[in-house]
Amino acid sequence: MTKTKSRILTALALTTALTAPALIAPMFTAPAAIAGQTMPVQDFSDLAAKVTPAVVNVAVTMKAGADDGDETRMSDSQQKQMEEFMKRFSERFGQPMQPGRPDGKGRPQSKEKAQAVGTGFIIDAKGVIVTNYHVVGKADSITITMADGTKLPAKMMGGDEKTDLAVLKVESDKPLPYVSFGDASKVRVGQPVMAVGNPFGLGGTVTTGIVSARGRDIHSGPFDDYIQTDAAINRGNSGGPLFDMDGNVIGINTAIYSPTGGSIGLGFAIPSSLAQPVVAELKDSGRVERGLLGVQIQPVSKEIAESLSLKSEKGALVAMVQPDSAALAAGVQSGDVIVSVDGKKVDGIKELTRTISAVKPGTSVKLGVWRDGKEMSLTAKVGGQKDDAIVKASADGKPAAKAEPMAYGVSLAPLSPEARKQLGLDGDVKGVVVATVEPGSPADDQGLKAGDILQQVGKDAVDSPKMAVEKLKEAKTTGKPVLMKVFREGMTRFVAVSPRAA
Repeated sequence: MTKTKSRILTALALTTALTAPALIAPMFTAPAAIAGQTMPVQDFSDLAAKVTPAVVNVAVTMKAGADDGDETRMSDSQQKQMEEFMKRFSERFGQPMQPGRPDGKGRPQSKEKAQAVGTGFIIDAKGVIVTNYHVVGKADSITITMADGTKLPAKMMGGDEKTDLAVLKVESDKPLPYVSFGDASKVRVGQPVMAVGNPFGLGGTVTTGIVSARGRDIHSGPFDDYIQTDAAINRGNSGGPLFDMDGNVIGINTAIYSPTGGSIGLGFAIPSSLAQPVVAELKDSGRVERGLLGVQIQPVSKEIAESLSLKSEKGALVAMVQPDSAALAAGVQSGDVIVSVDGKKVDGIKELTRTISAVKPGTSVKLGVWRDGKEMSLTAKVGGQKDDAIVKASADGKPAAKAEPMAYGVSLAPLSPEARKQLGLDGDVKGVVVATVEPGSPADDQGLKAGDILQQVGKDAVDSPKMAVEKLKEAKTTGKPVLMKVFREGMTRFVAVSPRAA
């Protein structure tokens, strides 16, 4: 996927020169009365006057090209997934995809320093400011402009790319106006909210709407738990506050869904419940310390649950245990399903990721693990982050041997030196090559592809097509889906494949 493709999750920092839009004469008609009564209009003026002095415009200068790829926080695979989603969205609703950047403009080619704008808000009188990491993370210099026009240079105290949060500090000879975090756990769908920001570099702008949804996962990272709002949020609003009616910050405006780059009423804010502890750590130490278990995990599908005799699809399936990790030392094995941490049930991979990340490195936790048809308990001493590693969710020669007359829809071949070279595999990778996958077969339905490495059938490792075929024949007699361990592009995952009906 090229960087010039249209992106769905639009990070809102503006990095090109602004052009004033043409003025269009507005035509408005009064809304019709409902049941003989006029619709009440909520007055936000007192709230706006109260909080806007603490909201600042953030101007960033960075080296040309430094903003490349900074408009989202998605990996390449997530980008592809979201682009496919947006393509379907566009086809369904008739909205054309825009080439290049989300605002329809290509990447700036100038070799001069690039400019970006965003928003922030002051959280104490000494000049501590919260904004988005994607706004300031690659800045050479940062200047904030207050509501009264005062400009102050700012320095970054710390940033966390995974949650897209950053903390800045400015020096002032007088106390600065500030706002406080509210309790996002009490936010209700339908309640009114107000956003304040710097859209398209226009300066302090107030927009209003309601909370449209909570707990949104927009596939931007492992900590997705966004508040969705229909308050107008545009490029340049990034890092700005989303207020409740008491003037408390319940979210940090971060992203929008948009086929054009402008607001279509789908804005997303990091909830204060997630932001507040991250901001506190960034203030204190400049970084966020997270626990590391050292596993690759994947969701438990209905078929996988059936193959493992699990009663539900809850939990996180361990696809791979990393060397020298806390999980390995605790005895966690590939194929285990982690169903609880310290007695707290794990519903899925995001719950496990967030739970382990919140554990202080060096702390021991009790893992409830499903293995061999029963639950067992393991104790893991949680490690610390190494580089960007965290508990990660998986992404997913000779004549070929047919697997039980193609009962599963695959043919297999030895992992020969020629095959290793062609697939770019080192000598540590064991298994057999999936030579072909029959379209419409059970294996095709579960996403298997030619070139995958089948490493395990059920509980047994396989190192030859003959052995794999024998294990698949045995599995077919049970009538249940068979669990297959598959290696692809450096990642290991499990799939549960049912045999074709006789």
